[in-house]
Amino acid sequence: MNNQRWLSQSFFTFFFTWGIFLPYWTGWLVNDKNLTVADASMIMAFGLIARAASTMFVFPFMSKYMSNKKIILSLTILSLLATILYIPAKSSIVLLIITLLFSLVYPTLLPAIESSASALVQQAKIHYGKSRSYGSIGFVIAVLIISILTGFWGEQAILWSMLVGLVILLMKLCMPTPAILLTKPTVEDRKEKLSMKELWKVKTFPVVLVIVFLLQGAHAAYYNYGYIYLQELQVNSFYIGMIINIAVLFEVLYFLKADSFLAKWRPSSLLLLAGIGSTLRWVLIFMFPNVGIFIVSQALHALSFGMAHIAFIRYLNSSLPKHQIANAQGIYSGLALSLSTAVLTFAGGYLYEIQPGLSFLGMVLCTIPAIIIILATRRRLNY
Repeated sequence: MNNQRWLSQSFFTFFFTWGIFLPYWTGWLVNDKNLTVADASMIMAFGLIARAASTMFVFPFMSKYMSNKKIILSLTILSLLATILYIPAKSSIVLLIITLLFSLVYPTLLPAIESSASALVQQAKIHYGKSRSYGSIGFVIAVLIISILTGFWGEQAILWSMLVGLVILLMKLCMPTPAILLTKPTVEDRKEKLSMKELWKVKTFPVVLVIVFLLQGAHAAYYNYGYIYLQELQVNSFYIGMIINIAVLFEVLYFLKADSFLAKWRPSSLLLLAGIGSTLRWVLIFMFPNVGIFIVSQALHALSFGMAHIAFIRYLNSSLPKHQIANAQGIYSGLALSLSTAVLTFAGGYLYEIQPGLSFLGMVLCTIPAIIIILATRRRLNY
């Protein structure tokens, strides 16, 4: 199996399911399971907390005893079983319990695949940005398909599409896998990975982690309320999918060129540009509550998410010990991609009830401090 092709296909199939889950799950809970926005937000926020715990502790633990392939396969099977439990669920309590179970396994696939990518980058010299762009393409295709299906069959199509997507991912994992990812950790590897103390001794790591915590958490309103917000603006379901995809298309363009575009920029410079782009994005949505400006703001996703993510991956591969990569990926996914979003989902839900645009403006309470931290530390710490 060609290493580059395997990683590209893995990103594509996983992010196909992510394109079903991320933009539509809150809307599905509201429209198909008849929950209020506040109840759905609470369930998703608790799910993000469970996701944070899983990616920070369960995934690093699994990586000490299992090969990358076995981790991804196990999590996919468990995710499929958890998704099936949603079918008969009706009450908010049952939906909360199932979401907690689902959030313990499904989102943990992200750091597992990213950790595999880091191993292939370091040991097989593959191009990360090229393969990661296939993930964004999978996301785009999923959003388009869901837009069409919900137009014909309503929000119930979201759950069934998720089931199909996970089955496709499971079938893909039955194909040949790069030998690097089949290796089970040795006793020596486990001793090295057992403690995260060495990771925290890297003086730049806590600073970079706080920055990406703030920048990635600032997407909470967009991820959880973007779909509902566009419905408030009277946008047809089919066109909502197309509008959401604009952000991912710009993300794809950036990932395709990420290995060469601004290649000499330090991670801190990329993070600074990401913070500025993110701030502008949320201010625009608040100041101009119309579809046209929302569409224009979607282009900034390449900066607010894509550039922040690439900056962390570059930092991770250039500044951290190889045996701490899995720990770093777990912490990044748990804190920056999960816990920060959970905390801001609670706040965003409250602001959304007051005025939808306020939930987006509230995100600058994260982006502006991130910019200040970068400016205050980049020269002194040289990251």
